[in-house]
Amino acid sequence: MVLSNPDADQPLEADGHHHHHSHSAHPHVHNEASLRRIVNRLSRIEGHIRGVKTMVQESRPCPEVLIQIAAVRGALDRVARIILDEHLTECIGRAAKDGNIETEIEELKAALDRFLP
Repeated sequence: MVLSNPDADQPLEADGHHHHHSHSAHPHVHNEASLRRIVNRLSRIEGHIRGVKTMVQESRPCPEVLIQIAAVRGALDRVARIILDEHLTECIGRAAKDGNIETEIEELKAALDRFLP
């Protein structure tokens, strides 16, 4: 994800550099608050996964480990929902305005095919 930079033609990466995602039909430009919220959630999930790994290494009871794995899965699903919601409101909306919504919808369908069981 990329931070928006209203003063430039290209988006501004979190490290201050301009970045453009060329693998998609359009640049995926996201505001700084949204990027921070998603990255913070992913960081918490990363820590939670390390905790689950420690539980396994310490031979904690399997039901306890499974409960924590379920919590991680739920957290990942919530992050995915945030990303999907933002994609629908920002990226799909921008693609519709730019006239390339068909391509964007096909890319989203392909991603959902892989994401959903």
